Amino acid sequence: MSLTAALNIAQQTLRNTSRQTSVVSRNVSDASNPDYTRRIALVTSLAPGARSVDVQRAADDLLFKNNLRALSTLVGQQTVLDGMDRLGLAVNGADNQSSAAIAIGKLQEALQTYSASPSNRNLAENAVDAARNMVRTLNDGTNAIQGFRTELDREIATAVSELNDLLDQFKDANADVVAGTRNGRDVSDSLDRRDALLKQIADIVGVSTFVRADNDMVIMTKDGATLFETIPRTVNFQPQAAYSASMMGNAVYVDGLPMISGSGGNTDAGGRIAGLMQLRDEIAGTAQNQLDEIARGLITTFAETDGSGGPLPPAAGLFTWLGAPAIPPAGTLVGGLAGTISLNAAYDSDVGGNPTLLRDGGANGAGYVHNTVGGASYADLLISYSSKLEQPMAFDPIAGVGTNQSVTSFSTSAISWFEGTRKDARTAADAKEALAARTAEALSNATGVNVDSEMSLLLDLEHTYEASARLIRAVDEMLTSLLAAVR
Repeated sequence: MSLTAALNIAQQTLRNTSRQTSVVSRNVSDASNPDYTRRIALVTSLAPGARSVDVQRAADDLLFKNNLRALSTLVGQQTVLDGMDRLGLAVNGADNQSSAAIAIGKLQEALQTYSASPSNRNLAENAVDAARNMVRTLNDGTNAIQGFRTELDREIATAVSELNDLLDQFKDANADVVAGTRNGRDVSDSLDRRDALLKQIADIVGVSTFVRADNDMVIMTKDGATLFETIPRTVNFQPQAAYSASMMGNAVYVDGLPMISGSGGNTDAGGRIAGLMQLRDEIAGTAQNQLDEIARGLITTFAETDGSGGPLPPAAGLFTWLGAPAIPPAGTLVGGLAGTISLNAAYDSDVGGNPTLLRDGGANGAGYVHNTVGGASYADLLISYSSKLEQPMAFDPIAGVGTNQSVTSFSTSAISWFEGTRKDARTAADAKEALAARTAEALSNATGVNVDSEMSLLLDLEHTYEASARLIRAVDEMLTSLLAAVR
């Protein structure tokens, strides 16, 4: 080998080592960046020396997609769980102490106390106060649910705005990748940026992707609607300014197709939007239906009947509604009833009513009086009301907690449904968090930076540099000796 060839080899090796050192240094400096993918400087040996030919990303598309899917399902699950925690506290209070079931229990207790001493007007007032608190619980619960749905609409609108902005950013990142791939330049940084944006998009909506020629990526939702193909597709949503119990929430449209919300405690929602839609339409809607059915059950239970057992139809008694004096149809949900149920003014002493009508009957006229002799110790009607709270009646199956049970058991079943769904959501959240952690770990092991390994590689590169430097010194000495001999 000539001295010139040896010198060229040494110089080429120094250039390669410099390039490799630069790549390793970049890996070390970005080791803590979760969106950074490790770079690998590939070196190919070619006569008469070595030459660095490429810098590649240590990417793994399958692991990345699995992690993307796991993160999306975790966000959807956590959204449902957090929303249920907020809803439960707003409607039922801490430890369910503000729930309809607790209010019914207090009403029943007040009736039993009053029936034990029916001549005591103070006890009559207490029973009516318990009924007033029952109405307030149902009214406040309805207001809390509809306020919660309105808040969810604002959160959906914010998420949609974020999604549209991310898709615009993704367009620029994808264009950089495509242009760089076509020109043959290193697009590693652009790919990192594109993947980081894709993670943020997957937080908002479940996605699937595929890559076309020139690294051009297409994004679709889990439901099959196109989110991005060369250009971003518009995502539309019109929030409601306020909700009533009978109002339906608007859909989120992706490229003109409605997005499907999640379902169940172990939700199949992918991303934040699907979870928020499930909270608004399924969970909050069911909770509202249950309150409405409790209200209907109370109106029916406390309805006045003909005092003589005659043909007079049942009429709204202690609890009344907009359709009074008739009572709601049996077994059929009346949407929003929990928000409009009220205490019958005939029993309310605050507005000139008489609380002892609860003992005697007659709020709807003389034909509905049961204590016809005016006995101060008469308690049959009070006892019957308390008993009816424990008697089975028909409930609409849309409420989701059984169709034939007492008002008392229905109210406790509603709490059981909510707590059971929340427990399922929490268990599923723990499982999905573990899955997301495992997929993230697998992805990090395959594409992340191990600082110890990189530092070891730097030492190897240092030794290579030293060897090249010694070779250059040796060639320099030989050339010096040769020139001296020529002189």
